[in-house]
Amino acid sequence: MYKYASPKHFYPLAGRLVPWLAVLTVVLLAAGLYLALFVAPPDYQQGESVRIMFIHVPAAWMSMFIYVLMAGAGAVGLVWNTKLAEVAARACAPIGASFTLLALATGSLWGKPMWGTWWAWDARITSELILLFLYVGFMALQAAIDDPKRAARAAAILALVGVVNIPIIHFSVEWWNTLHQPASVGRIGRPAIHLSLLLPLLVMALAFKAYFVTVLLMRMRNDILERERHTSWVAEILGTKAA
Repeated sequence: MYKYASPKHFYPLAGRLVPWLAVLTVVLLAAGLYLALFVAPPDYQQGESVRIMFIHVPAAWMSMFIYVLMAGAGAVGLVWNTKLAEVAARACAPIGASFTLLALATGSLWGKPMWGTWWAWDARITSELILLFLYVGFMALQAAIDDPKRAARAAAILALVGVVNIPIIHFSVEWWNTLHQPASVGRIGRPAIHLSLLLPLLVMALAFKAYFVTVLLMRMRNDILERERHTSWVAEILGTKAA
């Protein structure tokens, strides 16, 4: 099992997994969208606007999940000098930034009909915006340093510092009396969302998770080829001569 921590062995494994994960993503996404758009009833207060939730909430969950994963991979790279962990952290950043931007955009679309405004400096929304800045900062720092090893270490430190923002996002609606409504799904033992809305939401969350893993593996394979292009095993794959 440990051999898959090596880029040489991870690369073909990821290549075998990507097609299956892509199919899983399509199936889950089709099922989730069908349930969200055609089966789930309109909310008694929000009406049809509630359907934005099926994109907005999973995107917000993914934005936080990916950041924690990115920071964790960065920490592994820092402590154990693991090349594959550095590749994983680098691959996570643009995907996480995309989900964060999607969460902010769909939140704004929902906020206009519900709150009467596209944007509010609400604690949850502001901390989510800071998360987007952290992703952008991570990618900018990686791009600003030519040496991949130094770039990975500097970006990992930034990612670890930024982890403090994740509990702020999650608990902001409980710590402060904000415009944003409290969490509906995470209430253990006292659900605040009907099953007819919860089921499509969870299916969409699984679809987003499958999509993330698929794209993550694809990005990692590309990054591995770039970083290992001077090795003999990559030269063999590409049909070129190693430098």
